[in-house]
Amino acid sequence: MKPESSPSSEFERTQGLQVMMIVKAIGDSAITIKLMPCRVNNRVACGSLFGFQVPSTPFTRDPSSLHIMDAIISLMLHPRLTSWFAKGSDSGWFDPVYPLTLFFAFGIYTVVQKYHKKHNSPIPFQYSVPEQANPEYKGQIIPDANLNSHLENPELSQLFPVADRKFITAFDPATGLHLATVSADSADDIAYKIQLAKEAQRDWKHTTFTQRRRVVRTLMKWLVDNQDACARIACRDTGKTLIDAALGEILTTCSKMEWLLNHGEKALRPERRSTNLMLSYKIGEVHYEPLGVVAAITSWNYPLHNAWSPILAGIFAGNGVVLKCSENVIWSTAWFVGAIQEALRVCGQDPELVQLVCCYPDDAPALTRSPEIKHITFIGSEAVGKKIALDAAVNLTPVTLELGGKDPAIILPNTDLERYSSTLMRGVFQNMGQNCIGIERILVQEDQYDALYEMLSDRVKKLRAGSVLTPTPEGYISTVDSGSMINGERFRGLEKVITDAADAGCQVEGVGDSAGQEYRHPQLGTGYYFTPTIVGSVTKDMEIANVELFAPIALLMPYETVDEAIEIANGTRYALGASVFGPDQDEALAVAKELECGMVSVNDFGVFYINQDLPFGGVKSSGYGRFGGPEGLRSLTNPKAIVIDRFPRLIQTSIPKVLDYPLRSLFWSWEFTSGLVRFLYGDRWRTRIAGILALYRAAKQ
Repeated sequence: MKPESSPSSEFERTQGLQVMMIVKAIGDSAITIKLMPCRVNNRVACGSLFGFQVPSTPFTRDPSSLHIMDAIISLMLHPRLTSWFAKGSDSGWFDPVYPLTLFFAFGIYTVVQKYHKKHNSPIPFQYSVPEQANPEYKGQIIPDANLNSHLENPELSQLFPVADRKFITAFDPATGLHLATVSADSADDIAYKIQLAKEAQRDWKHTTFTQRRRVVRTLMKWLVDNQDACARIACRDTGKTLIDAALGEILTTCSKMEWLLNHGEKALRPERRSTNLMLSYKIGEVHYEPLGVVAAITSWNYPLHNAWSPILAGIFAGNGVVLKCSENVIWSTAWFVGAIQEALRVCGQDPELVQLVCCYPDDAPALTRSPEIKHITFIGSEAVGKKIALDAAVNLTPVTLELGGKDPAIILPNTDLERYSSTLMRGVFQNMGQNCIGIERILVQEDQYDALYEMLSDRVKKLRAGSVLTPTPEGYISTVDSGSMINGERFRGLEKVITDAADAGCQVEGVGDSAGQEYRHPQLGTGYYFTPTIVGSVTKDMEIANVELFAPIALLMPYETVDEAIEIANGTRYALGASVFGPDQDEALAVAKELECGMVSVNDFGVFYINQDLPFGGVKSSGYGRFGGPEGLRSLTNPKAIVIDRFPRLIQTSIPKVLDYPLRSLFWSWEFTSGLVRFLYGDRWRTRIAGILALYRAAKQ
């Protein structure tokens, strides 16, 4: 039956019109729907709709006066819209299935969006910024500042010092500005904080991935919105530049959170594993369960990222986390960890899940030897890493160690040096060389050595050192390329290895007359600066080519053949990261495969860390284990294997009588098991058939 039709223009001219529509329902039945739009005082009212009474709704030119549902219905009944669904070229009638489908689809979409917004959207929160992060902050300048300056200057001590309590002086290494005097944790304090994290983890381990993602998403929004304050705080506590903070602190941490949000659940979801013929009636699964309370002991070079990265991974895996930061960055790390605790609180979780510990080395075993700690991640020096491994062995606590590096960058023959010179400069001098994956050795073919040396030395001489948080007398902050070192404790050792290299015939150049030496800043004499330096013609047997410098020093090492370059690159006890540059990517990839290390960038520097789907770590004396990627996240869990029946009501394991205790016949028991082996693993069909027959004979006994 065809619906009656009327031109849309006739609809517009009439004040009231009964529209008869036939809608096919299940089978051959039909539903008659009456829509009674009429115009009353230039307003449209809907009469009967599917037998329900709909209140009259004013239809004016002001859309804000419309209820959203009535607005949608009015839109559905508009003559020009309905004509689009006309069944005939001259018909003004329409099939309501289409607009109604859109209507209900929109409703479902709205409900789903509201649900996701309620459970997934980040929760904004406020977290005050300390006044010391302000470039205009005026405080006490400490000459020869160190962690124990409060013992030398009573004005820096706590007002009411506690007996037997140790303290830490926090200061800006770029200026010597006093930031705070902080109480160091004792062994009892550490044990108490571990217990707090343990109690909070009892509930946290039962949270859903949706709840965990919301915490991460809340932190990500806060970090993006407050990146300026975070960068300034990192700069104030380490002396780095804002650009170094943006690249090494903000960008990397956001990349970590992005990976957790997009791929973290996938890495930790229970997964099915393959099986074999004998267990074809079974299903094997791996469930990644939280360990409990895990610890992270981190270095000072990136206080934001080194704190947040292990904490984020630990809590996303369902664990509580106790972070021990370096004494050098307790001021900034306390603020960064406080932000995580605040995010947990506003998301309805227990902020005690994450604990911060800062102590002197004598009290560290309270953490590393604690039986309550189920995993330790360590980022730092080789010497300290070995001590932590020994402490962890007391309770067989698993450890991930990311230690020192002496990363090489191999420049293959005929490489466009100009193209990659900026990458090399960034790889060596980022964060003043205080970078675990920084380029410490540049290996270049002899024919290109002079060109590269001249290219880099010209740029090194133009680097400007200073503090990004110290305004000039005129009130502005000068452009700074290089920040300060964390302290001056290693300056004499660096100067010695450079002097020895120069005495052995190496070229040494840098800014001004202080190449290879401590730099006395003319305005910031209380800061700790080392002159960016280039050392050329270094050979593989020199001390400077084999020890980790962790400083703004570029070493240029010439080679004759690519094989020699690979030998030099693999010639130290370190094996963390590397870079290979060359005109042919396939050749560069072939060289990368020959390098003994954990990570390699081809025609780039350090990008393997920006991709957080990749594992991060080294081999040899650079450590073991991985953090980052699925491998790192799963290392913070207990991978529990569970086997269940595929068809539990049809088939389950039963012990054949010939194998049941007590054994009735050793001969037939052996015949059964050996026949089973031949049937399952024989290399020919004849062997397998013989195995089946042996099984049958033995089972009949």
